[in-house]
Amino acid sequence: MSAILHDSVGHPVVVGSGVAGLVAALTFAPHPVLLVTSGSLGTRTSSALAQGGMAAAVGADDNADLHAADTLAAGDGLCDAGVVHSIVGAAKSVVALLQRFGVAFDRDSTGAFSLGLEAAHVRNRILHVAGDGSGAAIVDALVRAVNATPSITVMDHAEVVALQADDGVMNGVVCVRDGKTIVIPSNRVLLATGGLGGLYNASTNPVGSFGQGIALAARVGAVLSDMEFVQFHPTALRSVRRPLALVSEAVRGDGAVLLDENGRRMMRGVHGEDLAPRDIVARAVAAEIDGGRSVYLDARMALGARFPQRFPTVDTFCREAGVDPSRELIPVMPAAHYHMGGIDVDRRGRSSVAGLWAAGEVASTGLHGANRLASNSLLEAAVMGMCAAEDMAAFVPVRKTAAPSVTTVTPPSFEIGSVRHVVSAHLGVLRNGDGLRSAVSDLLPRIESARPTTQPATVALLIAVFALLRTETRGSHARTDYPQHLKKTSRRKMTLAEAVSAARLSISTPDLRSA
Repeated sequence: MSAILHDSVGHPVVVGSGVAGLVAALTFAPHPVLLVTSGSLGTRTSSALAQGGMAAAVGADDNADLHAADTLAAGDGLCDAGVVHSIVGAAKSVVALLQRFGVAFDRDSTGAFSLGLEAAHVRNRILHVAGDGSGAAIVDALVRAVNATPSITVMDHAEVVALQADDGVMNGVVCVRDGKTIVIPSNRVLLATGGLGGLYNASTNPVGSFGQGIALAARVGAVLSDMEFVQFHPTALRSVRRPLALVSEAVRGDGAVLLDENGRRMMRGVHGEDLAPRDIVARAVAAEIDGGRSVYLDARMALGARFPQRFPTVDTFCREAGVDPSRELIPVMPAAHYHMGGIDVDRRGRSSVAGLWAAGEVASTGLHGANRLASNSLLEAAVMGMCAAEDMAAFVPVRKTAAPSVTTVTPPSFEIGSVRHVVSAHLGVLRNGDGLRSAVSDLLPRIESARPTTQPATVALLIAVFALLRTETRGSHARTDYPQHLKKTSRRKMTLAEAVSAARLSISTPDLRSA
């Protein structure tokens, strides 16, 4: 069965209910908006799993210029400086906005914001809500605000399976709900669908997050950028749990240290030591584990008996795994955590496809460059969700929404397992040309079929092609066959069609080179 949702004609559509999607929907009020989400409102999102909080220069000893400088340094030469200053400069206003939506940031005994320290920040500037349960608490507050806003219509448990475009202009959204195909006519669509960490065996993201929004946008010709840059968090709790539980960087910010299996400080002598940028720490941890050795986080001296109170969420996960973090070493490993690339957008969230916006982890704004600065993601999601909604509200379509085509769609059955095997083997913390070409050869045939692996394979192929073309080591992208850091480099932008062409060329010409 299929149907057209005629009531939505002319209304903007927001896909996703993490921080970016929820803030966008609230920003539209009192004007009507339709919010589509694959689960219950606010669930199945990486936002809700975020522990570290939100970076914002709100302390008396801090300012936006310092925050921007830290962001640019972590981004390793690939940040868009204008975007960086724009987003971090909006932090105070976004904090105020979130408070109006009901978010209650933690405060100290004086009533001032309680600010934490994380890697590569020169100031304590991490805002938390409910300690290390920040993401869930922020999402809960925003969900309550959405439910109390009559201008927002929520369509939950609806899986978006395709976007419709007419001559390069957005025309509609196709989703499946309760086995029924629903076409939503709209020429104003915001994708806020999250990241792609679920493509990896070891990830802190929801296991079903394989970059759905990227695949949807790629299929209608949107330009993608920086797809090779996947950030691996160095301290996921090593256990059988999936997704892996995160041991927040804030634990190291409070003095915990990384130890090898012989009890030696792993990061001693490295600039920044245990709070060095994530790419550096992740590579050090990965090298130990790849060598068959174990790595631990030691919080016994720094926190001890205070651990459960200071980090209740981490403490619960540790005890679930049979570890008492106040008295025992915490076994850790790197895990896919955040994607810096995605749908290429401008400062208003506009993609290259007219009528299509993106915000949050699915988008590539240029804020993060080659390596995201800790806790900048929730800030970006809130800022860009707001900016995109404001731009969509003022947007005058180039033409009226045409009558979309209605085709019954088989309910999606995404098979990620075999793709996950390829991605984990060849697109992890350490990469090399042979592995990347092997990944391309395996993935390319999958995207040219209607198999259940098509959408996950599309996203994985984009990562592999971008990684193969970047013949250097920079930020989160580490090539063992190209360990050098090039003096001149730039962001790369491609459509799916261009990436497929490059993939075919890489197979026929194995010595393909491109910085």
